[in-house]
Amino acid sequence: MPMLRHFTIALLLAVLSVISTTSQANDATWQALQEGGLVILMRHSLAPGIGDPPGFERGRCETQRNLSAAGRTQAEAAGRAFRERDIPIATVYSSSWCRALDTAELMALGSVEPVPWLDSFFRGQVDQALITQTAQEQIAAWQGEGNLLLVTHQVNITALVGGGVGSGEMIVLRPTVDSFQVVGRLNVSGQ
Repeated sequence: MPMLRHFTIALLLAVLSVISTTSQANDATWQALQEGGLVILMRHSLAPGIGDPPGFERGRCETQRNLSAAGRTQAEAAGRAFRERDIPIATVYSSSWCRALDTAELMALGSVEPVPWLDSFFRGQVDQALITQTAQEQIAAWQGEGNLLLVTHQVNITALVGGGVGSGEMIVLRPTVDSFQVVGRLNVSGQ
């Protein structure tokens, strides 16, 4: 029994260490965002399922996979977290898919402009190379005093940064001369 107790204590200390490290990383990312000039690449909030139903139409939300009640709450919580920390958002762009637009609008951080270079290219519905290149150019060109919020899809984010994100998760980027560097990740619903 003492061996199990030592193992349990060691495991608890390891978990607390990971939580502390994640919290510190989040704090540093939030602080960087307060200074402005960064790009927030966000996957839309929780919309259960994969892809869209057959016959979906971009302009008709009832034909698409949409945010769940939990996804709507998640988007509202993300916006609240930005407002509570006084994070300056200069511009909000979104994919024209309803789940991305709804996420951006529910965050209530400014007017939302749908742009084609954030649209999903899942199942080859649009040109992946062109969308990814245009998004890279837009990110690298950002020079606003506040931050740029981009709400898009899993496949787009994976193509841009080489790794995936969960629903509602964000990757914060610092634009460079011809690309960008990752500053950190945020998952407001996980805090």
